[in-house]
Amino acid sequence: MENIILPTTNTWCPGCGNFGIQNSLKEAIAEVGKEKVVVISGIGCHGKISDYVNTSSIYTLHGRTVPTGTGVKMSNPELLPICMGGDGDMYDEGISHLVHAAKRNSNITVLVHDNRTFALTVNQPTSTSPQGYQGTTSPEGSVEYTINPVDLMLSAGATYVARGFSGQPQQLTRLITEGIAHPGFSFIEILQPCVVWYNTFAAYNEAVYEMENQELELQEARNKAVEWDYQSEGPIATGLFYREHKPTYEESLPGNFPVDVEALLEKSK
Repeated sequence: MENIILPTTNTWCPGCGNFGIQNSLKEAIAEVGKEKVVVISGIGCHGKISDYVNTSSIYTLHGRTVPTGTGVKMSNPELLPICMGGDGDMYDEGISHLVHAAKRNSNITVLVHDNRTFALTVNQPTSTSPQGYQGTTSPEGSVEYTINPVDLMLSAGATYVARGFSGQPQQLTRLITEGIAHPGFSFIEILQPCVVWYNTFAAYNEAVYEMENQELELQEARNKAVEWDYQSEGPIATGLFYREHKPTYEESLPGNFPVDVEALLEKSK
């Protein structure tokens, strides 16, 4: 397993929640086999994970990991795209891509490193920052309400929806492994404290609890999702909210897929 993590110098801040995510991702990749995995990352602190994990990887523009992952899966169905993104990357710049990929049931896995701030660009509020959040662009407190990404993904049609916490590594490893194996759009929000700008470790350790490992109906899952409004102290449920099996986007497409890229390029000359 040791060769899944590259010997690259790690520049995350000491104590960053991303270390827990990296460790759980490593365990999950060891389970499914790194030869098939493609890690796709965007812009933000999370993006450095492509430098640390010894798999095929792609850096993308801000908010564009999901369409890139969809393209990878369409071009080679044997590959396992894992789309990384921060809350700013996924819920601000990339939210339209996220919603439509969930609606289509694209057969990709999306992991959101949600520290609830634009940490890399020095502390601006994101869509999951609580109202009143004091950042560099909101020194008197943000006036905006939060979105609920778990409820949003349930509404959009995602077929595997979960929430993890970087401080619960065993559960997080299980959720990532299940998400990768799920045939369809897998969404896992990961509560990932930023120790510099928004250190929520103590609050999460008090508020987070693991749901019983059970299958919820859609409305039950939505009721559980809105139990926490991203504004209050909690309680905060983690675990699998919902799972459904239905045809994937790639299976439903007409025509010949995967595309023979070499033949297509030759034809275009």
